Amino acid sequence: MLTLIFLTFVLAFVVLFLKKFVQTKFVALISLLPFSIFIYLLSFLRSVKDGVHSVLFKSEWIPTLGINLDFKIDGLALLFGLLISGIGTLVFLYASSYLRGHPLLHRFLCYLIVFMGAMLGVVTSDNLITLFIFWELTSISSFFLIGFNNEEEESRNSALWALAITGLGGFFLLSFGVVVGAVSGTYTISELLTQGYLLKDSSVYILMISFLFVAAFTKSAQFPFHFWLPGAMKAPTPVSAYLHSATMVKAGVYLLARFTPIVGGTVEWSTVLMVVGGVTMLFGAFHSVFRKDMKGILAYSTISALGLLVFLLGIGTELALYAMTVFVLAHALYKATFFLLTGIIDHALHTRNINELGGLRRYFPLLSIGGIIAALSCAGIPLTFGFIGKELIYESGLHYSDVTLSLFIVGALFFTNVFLTGSGFLIGIKPFFGKPVSEYHISHAPDWQLLTPPLVLGFFTLLLGIFPAIAYQEIVLSTFSAVYGQVVDMPLAIWHGINTSLMLSGCTIVLGTIVYIGFKRWKNPMKVVEYFDVIAPKNIFSFIAEKFRVFAFRYTWIFHSSYLRSYLAIVIVFFIGLVGYKLFMDVPLKVNTVGLSEFRVYELVVFLITVVAVLFAIGSSSRLTAIAATGVVGYCICLIFVFYGAPDLGMTQFAIDTLTTVLFLLVMCKLPAFLKLGNRKIQFRDAIIAIAFGILISLITLQALVSPADKDISRFYAENAYTLAKGKNVVNVILVDFRGFDTMIEGIVLSIAALGVFSMLKYKEDEE
Repeated sequence: MLTLIFLTFVLAFVVLFLKKFVQTKFVALISLLPFSIFIYLLSFLRSVKDGVHSVLFKSEWIPTLGINLDFKIDGLALLFGLLISGIGTLVFLYASSYLRGHPLLHRFLCYLIVFMGAMLGVVTSDNLITLFIFWELTSISSFFLIGFNNEEEESRNSALWALAITGLGGFFLLSFGVVVGAVSGTYTISELLTQGYLLKDSSVYILMISFLFVAAFTKSAQFPFHFWLPGAMKAPTPVSAYLHSATMVKAGVYLLARFTPIVGGTVEWSTVLMVVGGVTMLFGAFHSVFRKDMKGILAYSTISALGLLVFLLGIGTELALYAMTVFVLAHALYKATFFLLTGIIDHALHTRNINELGGLRRYFPLLSIGGIIAALSCAGIPLTFGFIGKELIYESGLHYSDVTLSLFIVGALFFTNVFLTGSGFLIGIKPFFGKPVSEYHISHAPDWQLLTPPLVLGFFTLLLGIFPAIAYQEIVLSTFSAVYGQVVDMPLAIWHGINTSLMLSGCTIVLGTIVYIGFKRWKNPMKVVEYFDVIAPKNIFSFIAEKFRVFAFRYTWIFHSSYLRSYLAIVIVFFIGLVGYKLFMDVPLKVNTVGLSEFRVYELVVFLITVVAVLFAIGSSSRLTAIAATGVVGYCICLIFVFYGAPDLGMTQFAIDTLTTVLFLLVMCKLPAFLKLGNRKIQFRDAIIAIAFGILISLITLQALVSPADKDISRFYAENAYTLAKGKNVVNVILVDFRGFDTMIEGIVLSIAALGVFSMLKYKEDEE
């Protein structure tokens, strides 16, 4: 599995360099890549179909930290893997025609392949840290896909919002992984299946699942993080069909489903998922019928469907998890169809406004078949796979243990499904029936590459709806078992007799049709929801983001003003505060002057010379005088080193001070000879900081004289310098061998700084 994902990434960058090839008619062959992955994954059906067994691929990466490139294929991973590769095959075929002739098609395909590989990594990873890495790759690749039309400001903004929200979720996913690893001692997901009790009994359980919730909710566009998904509709239609119907937005649902048998089943888990999922599904369903842009309708209906999946996970019963499993597949089939036909209509007529569409059945007869099938499946009409999913959804609500709560659950599900039915009809029925609104000018007639994907999806919607045993035996049983934690035999069937679920489905269709009829002629229903824009989550997040931007600007202005003196002042003040606090609060201050040597005359002379030189340096308006005075201070320090038995250090200091003085003179000769002393307040502030720093260093020195010395480290270096590093000069051995990496990094930093200086000098020369 590791090889497969690695080759996927390699092929993505190979495509990036095949610009000429992707502009030919053979670009459709690129769809063979996801198709080959689809065929490969099909080979695991027999291995996992019983719901008990799974296939593990283990590869060590950083075993000392418990981070390995382990992959696991069970029913849940296989379902999502087949959706990623199967729908991916159709999307790649579709994109090869939809974006034909686009000058950046090679980049688009590269991003799309990287995204596919990242999603495969997410759903098959058996290690929390590698899961996080692939999770972040999906966010990054989707950023490039959403902002593919980067010449449009709205596309750029939408991409930034998507990256910001999903990136936030990535941070919390990493936090979740770290906490789980600390509590359980492992990052391996398959091992965590046997340690669920340990995690649930942990004192940080609430914090742990909170991190997981934020990660899942941001990725799967749950309220109030949902607003990035409608904005992401600025992406090309193949992106919307792939990312926002069947793959990326379901990654959060996958994450919750994967950890349901590990940390799920508690009151806190169920309550949060039911509340957030319920609000999201109702909010999205209600808003979906108020849009007239086909992508807007699909965006909010997708949000509602994602909320419905989270809601079912929150219910957490056997029937609810079973319904969730079936609905994941049913929704992917009909929602991808909706997106693809929307792209074809937009491509051909350059409009997605449903008020401007009607009677397209005579122009696109085959496409209308796909749209009708998708609409019927969305509504839950018998003989479609959506009907089976909708019946199971109602069954899960009707059989909830708490009768009172069961009524609320069924009511919420019914309201949601009514509006989803109406929105499905607006997409799949409205554009194709009725009279043409105007004379259509079809600029791009759909070819087989555009028509095949929605028809294939429609075929499987009917196939699984008429023969649901195929879906159950091949994939649904194993997927449900992976989520539920044990094998339960619940075969799918078309007919269960006349019961409450069937009557609710019938009422849903009738009321959904009424909603469709009522909203299809409404010219501008957006006026109703625009009144609530003030409290819309997007506006609230935008307000917070703007305040954060202002804070960042002010913070940067204070702490990163580009003045060296400011940086030094900040560092020194921070040092004074931190070290001074530790010195005076944690350790009793001891000053013993008994062991100090007497003050000799020549030391007093050097001290006075140093003081006079410092006063000259800070008070002179002549640059030359200030440099000379600074050099005198350095030489006086050299003499102090000599007085106290460190002539080698004194010679080093002498060489450095001489070189520094010369460099100062070389630089300052280009500047005016005299300078203004500047603001007296700033000078007074700097003087206080300098004096405080000097006093602190003096106190630390006096404290060090009376503190016991730990010489274990120095003895280690002295004893091992020659035996381990083959050097007799201990200082050199420490720098070159024991601290070799530190020295190497310092050299790299200096090299980078030198390159930067050289670049600036070169830039100046070029300007001249």
